[in-house]
Parts: sequence; C-alpha cells; structure tokens
Amino acid sequence: MLDGRACMDRVEADGRRDDARLRPPSLFLALAEARAWQEFGASMAFAPLLMAAPRGDGHTVLVLPGFMASDASTRLLRAFLRMQGYNAVGWELGRNTGGFYRMRETLRARLAKLHDGAGHKIALVGWSLGGVFARDLALAMPDAVRSVITLGSPFAGDISATNARKLYEQVTGESPTDARPQDLRSLGGDLGLPTTSIYSRYDGVVHWRTSLTRANDHTENIEIAFASHLGLGGHPAALWAIADRLAQREGEFAPFRRGGPFALAYFQREPT
Repeated sequence: MLDGRACMDRVEADGRRDDARLRPPSLFLALAEARAWQEFGASMAFAPLLMAAPRGDGHTVLVLPGFMASDASTRLLRAFLRMQGYNAVGWELGRNTGGFYRMRETLRARLAKLHDGAGHKIALVGWSLGGVFARDLALAMPDAVRSVITLGSPFAGDISATNARKLYEQVTGESPTDARPQDLRSLGGDLGLPTTSIYSRYDGVVHWRTSLTRANDHTENIEIAFASHLGLGGHPAALWAIADRLAQREGEFAPFRRGGPFALAYFQREPT
C-alpha cells in the first residue's frame, strides 16, 4: 500500500500534465473512491465540532446533486446547513441524469420559483455536475444568486478529463465535445459574484485541475487534503468550509481562513 508521500507524488505527476489535454484520474484514484463512506462517517463522529461552525442568517441555499445522484446524496449536507441556520433545500428533480443543455430551462425555473418565494437572493451549492449547473445558473440569473460554492465540479479547461465521461454520454446523449465554446469560456471564467471551489487533488472521478476557478477579489479555491470525489459533500472539513463561506454577508467576500478544528485538512498551497 502506498504511503501519503508516494500518493502525493503520483497525484502531483498527474497535475503537471498539459492543461490543454488532461487525462482522467488514474485507476488507483478511481478505486480509492471507496473511502467516501469513511468521510461521511467522520462527519457523524465529529458532529459536536461541526456544530461550532459559523452560523447563517436564514437565507435559502439550493443544493444541487452530482451526476446520477439525487437529493438523497445531499441529505447530510442539507441537514447540517439547516442546523447552522440556513434554509437548505434540494433541487427536487429526482435523479440527476444530466444533460447540461437539456436541464437548463428546468433549473432556471426552479431557481426563479425559489427566488420569488424567498424574496432574497439564493446561494447555490453544487456537487460535481451540480456545480456546473450552479455556475451556469449564476451566469444566466445573476440577480437571483447570492453566491456559488462548487464541490469537485469540472467546469474549467479540459472538462472531458473525467472517468464518468462514457457513462455521461450514454445516459444524456451529450458529449463534452458538444459543448459550445462560448459556454465553456463562460463557465470557466468569472461569475461576477462570491465564488468558492472546493476540490481535492485525490479526486478519482474528475481531474482536479478542471475544478479550479481563477482567483481574484471575490473567488477562491479550497483544497481538502486526501478527500474523495464521492465523499466530498460529506467530508467534515468541506462541511465546515461551506458553512463558513455561506456565513458571509451578502455582497461581501473575504478569503477563507484555514483554521478551526479541521485546519490540518486544508492544504496551505496555491494550485500550480
């Protein structure tokens, strides 16, 4: 079994590939996704510590699940956010069988309904493909979106660098190569509002570089050490970071301070 340093060397080697043509995560990382259950279990074990996370002001948070997942996959995340003072809701559209272009109007209608009912801007938290949907919603409806947080979402660079590509094509009838160039540029660009991308270099489903946003005065990337793709939305360090980011006042943004009980899980380095 490889030790932590050997694992890091392997991932770093993958990360040095040409951004223009990335490869999906290795078989080693794909198989290691089985650890996701341990990450969910850790959140349950560390529940007393998580209760000390920054609390919210009651605004609505729309949580979007990943490809082939449903609201059941985000139940822990939404329950945690509700306990922290947010009105966290699911997307209520069943299983996410994808189709970026097919789902566009349906998701916009869902956001518009939430926005009208809440009377305030909605924060978006999207896991994997759900994060791609979240960024697209922010671009289309900026007046309805307060902030965007993505978890292991492939929205930048070579979005075809994923181990889920073949399944996505079979289920949706769409291919990453079908994406309109302007949509790709927009999704990977500046959304014009507070944006946080939470990712892991040990992601076994999507290449971690496709999850990096361009940092500026209202965007940031937060790396969770050794986290899986399938467990990222239930990882205690990710939950803490999400609550911290959502607790910011509307229209304000300050970089995430890598502290608290899970400080060691946040790598102190810039993406390269």
